[in-house]
Amino acid sequence: MTAQTNDFGHPGSGYRAIAEAILRQIAAGELAPGARLPPVRVAAARWGVNVNTVQRAYACLAAQGVVVARAGRGTRVAPAAAEAAVALRAARLHQLVGEVLAAALALGYQPAEVAATFTAQLARWRAARQRRGDPAAGPQGPARSVRLAGSHDLCMEVLVRQLRAGRPRWPIRWRPSSSLAGLFALATDACDLAGCHLLDAASGEYNAPFVERLLPGEPVLLVTVAEREQGLLVAPGNPAGVRAVRDLARPGVRFVNRPRGSGTRLLLDRLLAAAGVSPAAVAGYEREVPTHLAVAVAVATGAADVGLGIRAAAQAAGLDFVPLARERYELALRAEQQARPEVAAVLAALRAPAFRAAAQALGGYDLAQAGSVRRVG
Repeated sequence: MTAQTNDFGHPGSGYRAIAEAILRQIAAGELAPGARLPPVRVAAARWGVNVNTVQRAYACLAAQGVVVARAGRGTRVAPAAAEAAVALRAARLHQLVGEVLAAALALGYQPAEVAATFTAQLARWRAARQRRGDPAAGPQGPARSVRLAGSHDLCMEVLVRQLRAGRPRWPIRWRPSSSLAGLFALATDACDLAGCHLLDAASGEYNAPFVERLLPGEPVLLVTVAEREQGLLVAPGNPAGVRAVRDLARPGVRFVNRPRGSGTRLLLDRLLAAAGVSPAAVAGYEREVPTHLAVAVAVATGAADVGLGIRAAAQAAGLDFVPLARERYELALRAEQQARPEVAAVLAALRAPAFRAAAQALGGYDLAQAGSVRRVG
């Protein structure tokens, strides 16, 4: 089973993510034995990748016996695919949990601490789901302040400053973390709004698929803050000559990364896979810093040659920028929370000219859709 888990090494990365998504559909019974997968070109257009990436995903699944490719009949789900898909997903989960366990033990945590924390977090998530599904639990009382969590963003810093300086001054608590951590906080009632920019490789859609998995069956609103540019942050004049993702694997190039669970890390993994670059070939892939500004500081001070981050961070630190992607940063909140005065104030501030002007000045942001809302669930 070791060889199988290696095939799906990094979630969110190109062909691996596509293969993982297909496995999930088969294991859930959404793709029955004999069902035909989309033609390679159709799938590539749907997922926003090149045809080679889809071909690799299909070949990976064929090697595991999950799909069968025949001339003139396309690629179809194999007769015994359900059992294989369940086994492969179990192997992937073992690998994922094993990586987290190894990291915790390496940092000096004791096995009993790790087990207790994992159990407590899972119980917390389950309790929140049960509470939300139990009419007898009653509505959750309004918090004394608006609690923001999730991905760090310079636009959010502007928004928080304006809300704290405005009249009335709404009490705001902002705890930047990662996009996934923010959504988990929302799912467990630890925050009111969660900032996220998570690209689902299988659907090509931002954020909504992750909301559906972490808050299943709950009506959630996704409010656009901005669309922003992500790319490579390099020193002025780009002395390392880094112009594409494949250059990250060149000898002597030192990279600085964002943490697992962050939307930027997921984007990096996908870009590396599409370029055919193994994360192990990138010097500094395991070196993590918490924010886009921390990436910029590492490059500006010479501690790293390059990092992946937003254009606004590069502009703030006087760095050069190599654009790679455009992404949607949104705030997720439960639908019933939008009526709270404090939450309504946040949404109103997103639509205000003062916010748009200040955020636009940061560089790399498109505020045309700021404040627009879509519903999930």
